[in-house]
This record gives sequence, structure tokens and C-alpha cells, in this order.
Amino acid sequence: MLKRLALAMVLVASAGPGEAEQVTFAATRIGNLPAQFEPGLTGRGLDPLWGVVADEGAEGGRALEQRTPDPTENRFALAIYKPVVFRDGEVSIRFKPVAGRVDQAGGMAVRLLDAQNYYVVRANALENNVRFYRVVRGKREQIAGADVKVASGRWHTLTIRTKADRFVVGFNGEQLFEATDRSFGAPGRVAFWTKADSITRFDRITIQPAQGE
Repeated sequence: MLKRLALAMVLVASAGPGEAEQVTFAATRIGNLPAQFEPGLTGRGLDPLWGVVADEGAEGGRALEQRTPDPTENRFALAIYKPVVFRDGEVSIRFKPVAGRVDQAGGMAVRLLDAQNYYVVRANALENNVRFYRVVRGKREQIAGADVKVASGRWHTLTIRTKADRFVVGFNGEQLFEATDRSFGAPGRVAFWTKADSITRFDRITIQPAQGE
């Protein structure tokens, strides 16, 4: 049975090795980025500014928001979750695109070694698509993708399952595509991710490492 513990006002539910850990912000004060996360930036532009905000549609009425509206095209803001490092398993987020003239993107990084090296899957409400990329030394390259309606101002779920060089991406409960890549085979962290001037909210991340991780 999941046991719940509050760590620096971030609500975390975990059940031990190989079982799901879910992070929400229901018990977090409105304000800055919680201590379990650290900000990161890939590319150019202003440093990201992350903070917990009130949102009636969010789980527990709280969400984590990237709030810097910098339109720099090659600007990717990260909120890196520090406690967990793993390679294979499943990660799911719940996010809402709020605003942005250049982009309205939200996603997650996996197998993150640092702010310049990771995989990322993201959904974009201006482009109505989901894309899967590798970011190598700060350079982003698309691996796979699919066109799908991504509504601005609404909550969505995005999921990625990883096993060795195989990746399966889902959106709002439906599988979209599979891909293979061998750029990053080592364990890494996970992170929330946005692009350019995207004002995006996240209210949940669920991390389920594979057995033996």
C-alpha cells in the first residue's frame, strides 16, 4: 500500500523500489520552486522562473508553473526532480498550456544527465502535435512524432515508457507512437520541460521505475 509523506511541502506518494512514486503540489505553499526540484536551462534566453500557483482544476488546487514569457526560440526551461534516478520504466505528467505567442508547449525530460543531454517528449497547443526528441550537447533533434489536438487552457496527460532503446509515447490515455534510439542508455533524472515563452502548468508527475531499477 502506498504510504504518503510530505517532503518540503511537496506531496510524494511512494511504495519502495520498482513501484510508482507520484509527486503533486497539493500540500505546497504558493510561491517558489519546491526544494525537491532545481531549475535548468537548455539553449539561450532568460533563466526559467518556476513557482507554485493556485489552480482550481489542478489536483489539490495547486500547480507548478513556468512563468517567464521569454520568446527566445532556442529556450528550453527545465524543473529537474532530484530524488529519483532510473533508466527503464514509465513516467507520466499532467499539464496545462496557459499562454504563449511563440509556443504553448509542455513536456517531460527522461534519462536526463544534465541540462544539455536528455530525451524529451512534449505536446504543443499551437502546433497540435506531440514530438519526441533527443537533446545532445544542447542540440535538439526530432526522433518521432504525431499530430493530435492539444487544447490550450485544458489539462492533458503525457506518458512515456522506456525500455533499453525502445520508447512508447501516449497522450490523454491513448498510445500515439513508438520509437527507438540509443543516444542515452544510462540512468538519469526526470524533469518538467517547456519551450520559449510557454506559460505552462504541471500538477502531477508519476514515476514508475521498472523492477530491478
